[in-house]
Amino acid sequence: MSAKPVAFVIEDDSRLAKIFAHTLKSVDFEVEVLADGRQAMERLETARPDLILLDLHLPFVSGDQILHYIRSEERLRSVRVIIASADGVLGENLPDRADTVLLKPISVAQLQRIAERFKPAEK
Repeated sequence: MSAKPVAFVIEDDSRLAKIFAHTLKSVDFEVEVLADGRQAMERLETARPDLILLDLHLPFVSGDQILHYIRSEERLRSVRVIIASADGVLGENLPDRADTVLLKPISVAQLQRIAERFKPAEK
């Protein structure tokens, strides 16, 4: 039996983080929640998730800075990134670096469909 794909939920709103994590688990991801940009950067130095759900407005390190780091690191460059933001203007400026931009509020069904599409092939 193969291991589940790993998703990081990088979201400082704990209520939304729980909803996002539950949604990703429902489509068979193993999920790790990171509550701020500093935590996310520390984990990304050593970990390589299959999918990242990234809020743009985070304490300590912004989502934009995290996305820049992901795309500039060779080992992380191919990780699928879903931007989850209420900031439509900022989100519109990132589609070339993110795989998808979702504007909050995000429906559970919408996130499930996208996560299913971004799941890596069985290892």
